[in-house]
Amino acid sequence: MHPNGELQSKRDRFIWHSAKLQECSRYVLVQISYPHAKKISHLSGVVRVAQAAPSSCVTIRIDEAQKPHHIPVMTDLSHIRNFSIVAHIDHGKSTLADRLIQSTNTVAERDMKAQLLDSMDIERERGITIKANTVRIDYLADDGKKYVLNLIDTPGHVDFAYEVSRSMRAVEGSLLVVDSTQGVEAQTLANVYQAIDADHEIVPVLNKIDLPASECDRVAEQIEDVIGIDASGAIRVSAKTGIGIHETLEAIVNLLPAPTGDRDAPLKAMLVDSWYDSYLGVIVLVRIIDGVMKKNDRVKFMSNGAVHGIDKIGVFRPQMQDVAELGPGEIGFITGSIKQVRDTRVGDTITSEKKGVEKALPGFKPAQPVVFCGLFPVDSSEFEDLRDAIDKLALNDASFSHEMETSAALGFGFRCGFLGLLHLEVIRDRIEREYDIELITTAPSVVYHVYMRDGEMIELHNPADMPDLTHVGHIEEPRIKATILVPDDYLGDVLKLCQDRRGVQLDLTYAGSRAMVVYDLPLNEVVFDFYDRLKSVTKGYASFDYQMTGYQQDNLVKMSVLVNDEPVDALSMMVHRDRAEMRGRAMVEKLKDLIPRHMFKIPIQAAIGGKVIARETLSALRKDVTAKCYGGDATRKRKLLDKQKAGKKKMRQFGKVDIPQEAFISALKMDG
Repeated sequence: MHPNGELQSKRDRFIWHSAKLQECSRYVLVQISYPHAKKISHLSGVVRVAQAAPSSCVTIRIDEAQKPHHIPVMTDLSHIRNFSIVAHIDHGKSTLADRLIQSTNTVAERDMKAQLLDSMDIERERGITIKANTVRIDYLADDGKKYVLNLIDTPGHVDFAYEVSRSMRAVEGSLLVVDSTQGVEAQTLANVYQAIDADHEIVPVLNKIDLPASECDRVAEQIEDVIGIDASGAIRVSAKTGIGIHETLEAIVNLLPAPTGDRDAPLKAMLVDSWYDSYLGVIVLVRIIDGVMKKNDRVKFMSNGAVHGIDKIGVFRPQMQDVAELGPGEIGFITGSIKQVRDTRVGDTITSEKKGVEKALPGFKPAQPVVFCGLFPVDSSEFEDLRDAIDKLALNDASFSHEMETSAALGFGFRCGFLGLLHLEVIRDRIEREYDIELITTAPSVVYHVYMRDGEMIELHNPADMPDLTHVGHIEEPRIKATILVPDDYLGDVLKLCQDRRGVQLDLTYAGSRAMVVYDLPLNEVVFDFYDRLKSVTKGYASFDYQMTGYQQDNLVKMSVLVNDEPVDALSMMVHRDRAEMRGRAMVEKLKDLIPRHMFKIPIQAAIGGKVIARETLSALRKDVTAKCYGGDATRKRKLLDKQKAGKKKMRQFGKVDIPQEAFISALKMDG
């Protein structure tokens, strides 16, 4: 027994039982051995210790409002519900999470704010969830029992789908939130299929019923048609006004299954997420499957064999709150002086160092970057600051990869890998905002598989590194399966856009007045501006989701841009041979408008290998050298012009073309 009354022996395990006592409903009953009950009787919050024989167990009553933190809280498995909320972007899942937290008094009214679980400024500003967040809610149900609800709020955007998959494996059920004014969207489908794959019990929730445009019956029918789950009993809520929140909480308790687990088995826990804290090191979010995890235990991460001692253990409410231990079915956090997020792989199995399990849980696939681009500081003196910023962001984001690169045009910078274009924008915005560094972003590209004639395969992240075409056998590019939901009025425009991007139609179905079209597309054509173009041609009504399907051989070439016969590596890109001339012409025309005129003529060319496919010439600024000639012999004028011409030729030979940063930024925003 610890001097402060902490319960450490195996005999002292106990369960908190909800009890509505006649004297006061605030008290809870605890069964404990008599000698240890006597030892904790002096602690604040312990109301009375019943008299009994020294060898027997006694019941003590503890005032819950003053409950000492070091008395461990162990919840009965049947009273735990672990669930996530899945939905398309802007369908109101973070607002619903806020109402669930607010209505159960998990957070004091003065601390409540909109999108409580979205802690990053950029999450609040864009109105999106980027990191999966968790909160533990205590709920007194209508049946008089107290339940612990562990909520994981997941992102809804396509780039952060890996956050959704990791959250799914840690919980047993999902609330499927659908906007009753908009209906089922592409990301709704992607997320709900992940939930079904994880064997979740799914409870449909129709949100925004307070809006005049709400059509609950139509949307419920659409859920049944498109997804294939029964939505006749879908809960109708307005997360904004609080309508239906109580019914949602009761549905979580009554319809979602309780977790299973064996408290006496060896420790087996799943690593759900991890992030870096400058004071505590890496904080690891865990879901206990079997066994118990306590402070000061030594645990092993099975993917890399690393062993760490647990310094701190607790739960999120949603602020961190320490507890003595976590048992089966519970979700909480641990810290252990872990220095790098990369050491804590999502989906890893955590077990005890000495009596651990032999077989790991089926792990997740680590998130693979699919879009690469260069990040360069506008002011080259800020390179070290950029290095510092990128290193700090990488501490917190295991899916963000980076390596140093140099460019003749842009100087020193980094080649970075992202999960998608939104991920790229979020990282870039965070660097510019949190570290005050102005950036130039080079053209985004994908990972190509280049097969050499000698049989070697090279992963090409940067088009500038493309080997000589004479040594290349063939090139494969990544393909995606894109699902687009669109009102049928705009279907023709969407089909044309997909055809223009070298897409192959796989499927076309209708659900009411909306069409669901499935296309096989090259990822290269999507990363530039496909999403913007799609929103433009459908006036914002289309929703889009994709998943990687693999690699396919195609006729791809590297297009280089030459300014004054010098290649500008930052502007080189991989294009399909059929589209190369069009892309090249658009690029040189844009550069002609963006590069300021010099004292000599500048050729701007797009080339594939040694063959120029498009060219524009930027004319020289010239001084009128014949202005001082008033009449006289024509040979006098000719002599002055020839002298000027020779000077210009020499200037062009040795002169350096200054390409302003704005020209790079504008050229890279080129509409493909």
